[in-house]
This record gives sequence, C-alpha cells and structure tokens, in this order.
Amino acid sequence: MKTRYSRQILFPPIGRTGQEQLLQSRVAIVGMGALGTVLANHMVRAGVGFVRLIDRDFVEPSNLQRQMLYDEDDARQHLPKAIAAHAKLARINSEVTVEPVVADLTAHNAEKLLADVQLVLDATDNFQVRYLINDVCVKHGIPWVYGGAVSATGTFAAIRPGITPCLRCLFPESPNPGEMPTCDTAGVIGPIIHIVASYQATEALKLLVGDQEALNPHLEHFDIWNNRHQQIRVQNGRRADCPTCGQRQFSYLMPDTQEGQAVSLCGRDTVQISPAAGAQLDLDQLAERLAPLGQVERNKFLLRFHVDPHTLVVFPDGRVLVQGTDDISLARTLHARYIGA
Repeated sequence: MKTRYSRQILFPPIGRTGQEQLLQSRVAIVGMGALGTVLANHMVRAGVGFVRLIDRDFVEPSNLQRQMLYDEDDARQHLPKAIAAHAKLARINSEVTVEPVVADLTAHNAEKLLADVQLVLDATDNFQVRYLINDVCVKHGIPWVYGGAVSATGTFAAIRPGITPCLRCLFPESPNPGEMPTCDTAGVIGPIIHIVASYQATEALKLLVGDQEALNPHLEHFDIWNNRHQQIRVQNGRRADCPTCGQRQFSYLMPDTQEGQAVSLCGRDTVQISPAAGAQLDLDQLAERLAPLGQVERNKFLLRFHVDPHTLVVFPDGRVLVQGTDDISLARTLHARYIGA
C-alpha cells in the first residue's frame, strides 16, 4: 500500500486512515459505457477493495471514441463490456476485487446486485434504470451518485437517502421516450464524459472516507462547449409526497409479471427483448440450429446471428438485442421465429 497509494495518502482528507477505508469499501457501477469506464478506472486505481461492474451491452467500434477502457480488439471480438473492462482493470490493480456482471439491471435482480455494497455509481443512459437504482438505494439506505452526459453537457448529484432529496424528489416523472437527447441522437464529445465522471468519482471518495462536510450539496450542470456551469441548490428539495423517499413506495422494484418484455433502445435502432427471470439459453445448441439459416458468430459470452437486414445478439440469460429496427412488433416476430416465443 505504501508505494501504490502514496500520493493519495499524502492528500490530507484521505490519508492512511482513509486509504484503509477505501480498501475495505464495496462499490457497484451500473453501466460500463462512457461514464462507467472512467468511474471504474478511478475506483480501481484509488484502491476501492471491491468493484462490481454491471452492464448488459457489448463493445462496438462506435464506443471507442469515448469509452476509454476498450480497444479495437474488444470490438472485433464483440466482448461484453463488463468482461472487457474487467480484463483491463485486473491488469491495472490486482490487489482489488473486480466482479463483472453481464446483465440488464431489472426489478428481478436489482436488490441482489446493489443491496450489498456501500455506494452505487450511476453510469446508465436512461431514467428508468436510475429510478430503479433510486428505489434500491432509498430502501436500503445506500448513498449513490447520479450522473449523465450527452453532447457537450453533463449533470451530477450525490444522493444520500434520508439526508438529501432522492432522484424522484428532483425529477418526479421520467421523460417520455424520445424527449431527451441521447449520445446516439445528439452525439457526445469525450471531455464531458471525463468531467462528469471525475466529479462523480470525487463525491464517491468523499463518501467512502466519510468526509461528509466536503460533499457537494448541489445538482451541478455543465455545458463545456458554451462555457456554462450552473449550480442548482437542492438541499431543501426533499418532498414529503415523494413516492419513494416520502411514502416509501418502491414501485420500480415490483417485477413485471409478463414474460418477454421488449423495449426500443432510443437512438440505437435496436429492440431489447428480456425473458422472465431465471431463463437460460444453451448458445452452442442455438448456434447449431441457426447455422443453416444465416451467418452465426459466437464467443463464450454471446451469439450474433445475421439475417439481413437484422442482427440478433443473444446472451446466455435469454436476453436478445434485435438490431436494425426500432419496431417492437417486428422484433418480437424475429425473436419468435428464430429464438422461440
């Protein structure tokens, strides 16, 4: 510890005691895209003892402009982001535990994946998942750091259940699909990713070493292209009528009873179809069955089946990304035809 973390220990607010606390800490990062790769880099290099990486997606060439842990080889192999990130991070710091989880965070698994850590870092790209994180963290009293970045703008806030407003105090209703810009519709530049994630990581370090006085009490917003920075005072924003922290109704943790839920991923020209909890697929058998029908690519983490003009990306947990359409009905038809209802 003396050599690896020496410069961090010299920083008085952390010191040797704080470094020991970091080494004993447990953190979960939801999303291993742009923000997630920066956050994971900071947490692992800082010596956070356990870091869980949760992501549902795989590396594509368009990710490489801003998702700093990945390279062209990861994209060629179509590696799941959590797996590719784990491989890089293990070479950066072998003294900490990094746990990759290739999964979509849902009401079925959110408490299992988040309730056993001290801090959750948001690196997602949609409010539905953020509300799910918020439900788990408020229910279990776990602090979390919200963050978002698109185009040249970014936002972050540290949320402490029972002390600060929760996410639904600040944003009572989720934006409708298509209302908010995304990286796939409005683009994004790399520097805003590092700025937002570095602020998130700084709040994370403060929380993990217990420096409550230094925590940022604001919701911060940046527009780095137009040189704007806004601090929004939210200290008094807790709402007694908030469904989550005021009334403790955790509606996002209520599993949907319908099977095969489908959602169009905004700006991705992709529909994700998720099975009921506990589903499993034998990808080797599936590859053998699909081979006469179209081009099949296979690694040990996923299967890609090309049937022009669509690609079905199939994961062992039964989740399927239907690429090349945002039409849910068509995606369900392709799923039923090739994977099975």
